[in-house]
Amino acid sequence: AYPDPSLSSLFAKESLAHMSEEQLNRYDRLINEPSNDWDIYYWATEAKPIPPEFDTDVMAMLREFAKNRNREQRLRQPDLEYLFEPPR
Repeated sequence: AYPDPSLSSLFAKESLAHMSEEQLNRYDRLINEPSNDWDIYYWATEAKPIPPEFDTDVMAMLREFAKNRNREQRLRQPDLEYLFEPPR
């Protein structure tokens, strides 16, 4: 789990259905390979530099999502029903 679980789950809900297979593979690697979830959070919020092996288009998407330019309220994780919806 991320230090801010709503960040990762809301990003997944908004983005996974629109990713290519290659992007999904990079996303899977991003969320499973780092040994510390805090690192992913720090990279996404630009508190720490991203190691080259994780500096991908998917990380750029997560960083942009973390900026929350629309100032959406992200107070809780989304319901999981989206996992079972057909791709849009």
